[in-house]
Amino acid sequence: MRKFTATAALLGLAALGVLVPAATSQAAVAGPGCDSKWGPRNGNMYAWQDLDCSGTQLIVAAGNSANWGAGSNDKATSVMNRGFTGGLDHVAFYEHDNFGGGHACLAPGELYADNLTDNRLTSGVGANDSITSHRWVARSACGAFLT
Repeated sequence: MRKFTATAALLGLAALGVLVPAATSQAAVAGPGCDSKWGPRNGNMYAWQDLDCSGTQLIVAAGNSANWGAGSNDKATSVMNRGFTGGLDHVAFYEHDNFGGGHACLAPGELYADNLTDNRLTSGVGANDSITSHRWVARSACGAFLT
């Protein structure tokens, strides 16, 4: 009986060890803001001033933008890629106007990056509050990726 009790206890602890990491990883899932703003692909890129696609919407663009403008430059903390897949379907976000400086891409399968504070551009500069321009590119033009 003692072997059975010890084995059952060991199996119970092992099962608990499997469940705890699963619950922890679910807690890391993005908040409701970006999820609620995601919709069908419409060819646009979006950027917001705050975490989780909240706060001021800085820009919505179907095409490239060489300068987001004084009211939007260096303010993005979350971005979304609702572009159409195939061809130029990655959004490259640039540190400077006219697609200059470091950059990082948001892949179409990534959908959105809800917190740019943990991302870096190819120049090593943090992506948060550092974006001034963007353009649609092929995956091969991406040196770093936003997550």
